Formats: sequence, structure tokens, C-alpha cells
Amino acid sequence: MLYVLISVICSVTVSIVIKLAKQRGIQHLHLIVWNYPVAALATLLFLKPKMATVPLSTLPWELYVSLAVLLPTIFLCIAYAIQYSGIVKTEIAQRLSLFIPLSAAFFIFHEAIGVSKLAGIAVGIVAILCSIGWKKGGVTKGNGTWGYAVAVFFGMGIIDILFKKVALYREVPYAYSMLLVFILAIVVSFLLLTYRISVKKERIQFKSVIWGILLGLFNFGNILFYMKAHQALSNSPSVVFTGMNIGVILLGAIVGVGFFGERLTRLNKIGLVLAVISVLIIAYL
Repeated sequence: MLYVLISVICSVTVSIVIKLAKQRGIQHLHLIVWNYPVAALATLLFLKPKMATVPLSTLPWELYVSLAVLLPTIFLCIAYAIQYSGIVKTEIAQRLSLFIPLSAAFFIFHEAIGVSKLAGIAVGIVAILCSIGWKKGGVTKGNGTWGYAVAVFFGMGIIDILFKKVALYREVPYAYSMLLVFILAIVVSFLLLTYRISVKKERIQFKSVIWGILLGLFNFGNILFYMKAHQALSNSPSVVFTGMNIGVILLGAIVGVGFFGERLTRLNKIGLVLAVISVLIIAYL
């Protein structure tokens, strides 16, 4: 469980780094763009991917390119969701995004996932609705912009589906596919940064590079130790799944409320509890 704990800490620290960097005047894109060079280098150093034995032309490039575009885009949405909705709601949206691939398995691919899983999805949807900033007459707008959190929910779910499809492509080692995706994400993110620099006349600050590297280290640490947890507890995947998701939701709540003064309504607190219950239902029933 030590690997799960470290992965949870790394995951929440990513949100903390984004929050602190914004407080220091660093633009989200200028921060996030450096995450992918770190991820690519760390993949080479720690995962040591083996080269593919099939021709490059036969690789699932449509999956790689889709992920390369979605990863920096949704990471930006995560950053804005943290800014506008807070760490607590953003972590809930990220963790409950697992309902997207589960729902796709049942409704699109017609896989049997059981009544309990459907019940977990239903509870999770209620948790998401409770986590949104509601007010009388509708959803809170302005600084309570909730659209980013919703984009995180759907975006992370789609990314999960795409990574699962990449994992099913047995002709290519998974770590090698990850490396290619990160390299393509570097290209996409730097194209976005080039646009911001050339058109919007923004300037790269040295501190954004430092904070971006820090972000990349913790983000890859989350991935690395989550993989190690699954390897160490290969006979108990539900333990890893539950520990990771509930751990991030609860630690995110502690950090968001305790250290950054985020306010939760009674409805938000109900959503937090329901999110934990939803994960437990899916993992154990």
C-alpha cells in the first residue's frame, strides 16, 4: 500500500503545484507545457521502453494523436477547474471520470458490467451533480465556472478509454506507446505555446520552467507509483483502485479545505461522501 500512498500524494501535489504557480502569476499553459518533456524523459529513464517490432506505419497513430491533443487540452481544463472550482471539486471530477469508460463498456460495447456497477455509476453521477456550484435558479456562473470541471470529467474519461485501447494493441510495448504519446504531446503543447508567444505576445518566464518541471515530476510520479502498486498488488487490483481514488478524493478535500480555505456547501459535502460510496460500490460489489 506504500506505492498507493505515494501515488495519492503525487496526484494531489500536482493540484497544489498548479494552485501555487497560479498564485505566483504563472500562466497555466506556460506551466503545463514543460510537463511533457519531463514525462518523456522519465519514461525513458524509469520504464525503459522496448522498441516496437512492427513498422511505424502500422502503429495506432489515430490513438496516439488523439491522446497527444487531449492530454494538454484537458490538463489546461484541470488547471482552470482548480482555479475556478477548487481542488476538491476538480479531484472529484477526475476520479469519477472512470464512469465514462464503464458506461461506454455497457452502452456502446454491450459488455456485461452488472447491476452493482450501474448502481455505482448512478451514485457517482449524483455525486458530480452535488459537487457543482448550484444556486437558486441554476448553476453558479462567473468565478464559479463549472464548465471546466465538467470538461475534466468527460475528457479524463475519454483519455482513459483511449489509453485502454492503446494497451490492447499487443504488437507494441505499452511503455513505448506512452513515450510516443508524450513526444507528440510535446509538439502539440509547444505549438500552443508558440501561438501564445507570437500572437498574444506572452513571455516565457524562468520560474514557469522550474514550476513546470516540478509539475512534471509529480505527475509522472503519480503514474509510476500507480503502476508499481498494481504490480505489487497484482492479486488485489480492487484494493489499488479503491485506495487510489478514495485517497485522492479525501486528501484533496483535506488540502483544499484545510490549506486553501475552499468552501463546501452542504450539497458539496454530500457529493464528497457519495463519491467515496460510488468508488466502493464499483470496487467491491
